[in-house]
Amino acid sequence: MRFCKNLFAILAILSLIGLFGNHQAMAKDTLKIGSFLAVTGPASFLGDPELKTLQMYIEEINANGGVDGHKIEFVHYDTKGKAKEAKNFVNRLIKKDKVDVIIGGTTSGNSLAVIDIVQKAEVPFISLAGSIKIVEPVKKWVFKTPHTDKMAAEKIFTDMKKRGIKKVALITGNGGFDKSGRAQCLALAPEYGIEIVADEKYDNADTDMTTQLTKIRATDAQAIVNFGFGKAPAIVAKNIKQLGIKLPVYESHGVASKKFIELAGDAANGIRLPAAALIVADQLPADDPQKKVLLSYKKKFEEKYGPVSTFGGHAYDALFITVDAVKRAGTIDRAKIRDEIEKTKGFVGTGGIFNMSPTDHLGLSLDAFKMIEIENGNWKLLY
Repeated sequence: MRFCKNLFAILAILSLIGLFGNHQAMAKDTLKIGSFLAVTGPASFLGDPELKTLQMYIEEINANGGVDGHKIEFVHYDTKGKAKEAKNFVNRLIKKDKVDVIIGGTTSGNSLAVIDIVQKAEVPFISLAGSIKIVEPVKKWVFKTPHTDKMAAEKIFTDMKKRGIKKVALITGNGGFDKSGRAQCLALAPEYGIEIVADEKYDNADTDMTTQLTKIRATDAQAIVNFGFGKAPAIVAKNIKQLGIKLPVYESHGVASKKFIELAGDAANGIRLPAAALIVADQLPADDPQKKVLLSYKKKFEEKYGPVSTFGGHAYDALFITVDAVKRAGTIDRAKIRDEIEKTKGFVGTGGIFNMSPTDHLGLSLDAFKMIEIENGNWKLLY
């Protein structure tokens, strides 16, 4: 009798071990996504919605079972917009946290600073910054989701050509995005029959740009282009109005946030800029292939956090391009995820429809950019 009881006990233990073993066999490793964003500091109005977007959707994905059974473990560090911090945190994400994918680099300077690190470590990296230098020339492990500064310059000059503008004054900041945008404007202007008649610069920490703008006023410029992000472009806009300069003003997609309009006030009205369709989602035609995605993201974000910005949209695109790549790869192997990111085709995101390839690690055409004008403190879709 005692033998039978012992036998039953042993069988029960073995059964439990078997069940536990099966459970362990079924459980999948977590997909570790690392992020380094400028959530505080001068670029916080870019980094804050990026982080909120990642957190919101990762929570939702995990609640629905993860990515092909892999729960996402999210590791984030705040760079405050400092390149040195970006390097330190990316090294930590790779060496200590051992992430499978990195999404981040709020600013161009932060993104460019870590390229050599991710290339050497062979970790897929999707940048959320604008500089074309991030993906041109192509780097094997580096991708990005925002439109490039080159595309912004092309869109602006195309619009100027339609308006008969041939002489332009350029004013730019000293950040990585600003400098790269300036270089693109200078290089592309001749192709559009445009002459740069002034090339003024400021420090992004400056609080007054009237000296540079007074010089611009003395030229025969027919329009002003300000390439920058953060508070500085709003100061430029205010100074232009204060000086009574009546020229058309263009900004880059670096100001595609309601924060810019808040900071610039009435001085923002009339300014044109290229931007992702997200900020004018409700103005798109019903048959636009992006509209459903844009309105869904806009509704979800605004219900939780307030006004949407294109910067959060870049994070949305990076996350779901990664999710789709993992699903296609059928594994969380870094190299295979990288390969599938590069094969992204027809992905409908907030920035446009992405079609990547071995020679294009952005995958957006110029049509993905919309020309916007600020009217009565709101975005107005021109085309």
